[in-house]
Amino acid sequence: MDDVTAMRRALAQARLAFDAGEVPVGAVVVQEGEVVAEGFNQPIGRLDPSAHAEMVAIRTAAERIGNYRLTGATLYVTVEPCTMCAGLLVHSRIQRLVFGAPEPKSGAVVSNLHLFDHGPYNHRLEVTGGVLETECSELMSRFFAERRERQKALRRASRSE
Repeated sequence: MDDVTAMRRALAQARLAFDAGEVPVGAVVVQEGEVVAEGFNQPIGRLDPSAHAEMVAIRTAAERIGNYRLTGATLYVTVEPCTMCAGLLVHSRIQRLVFGAPEPKSGAVVSNLHLFDHGPYNHRLEVTGGVLETECSELMSRFFAERRERQKALRRASRSE
């Protein structure tokens, strides 16, 4: 499966998060050219702060293949992973990370902490960024713009009561 096709699947997952009122991040795990698992952000719905798209997809992949190590797998995610998810990639032995948009506030791969470049990790992975970056960024921007508008409307409504 090529990077663009897999990222389009991750974007479809991100839209599910968007529709559920979650920050729109989607992830897909591919191993040997086949989709093993998909996931989207669900911390609000699951009441689980660890239910990021990457975590959901990697947990499902590990269960499906019967191994917590996903050697040879590629994770496609619409937004650069945070610190928690970057650590998960190392521990699960993901071979390759492909992300769409950088995350300037909490991105831990290329934007801020550069976690894969430092530390005593016994596993290194290949990183490719910018796949369908515009689409991934636009979905995030639209989500936060709509959320700000809803919050403004609520404030206006509460002032008029």
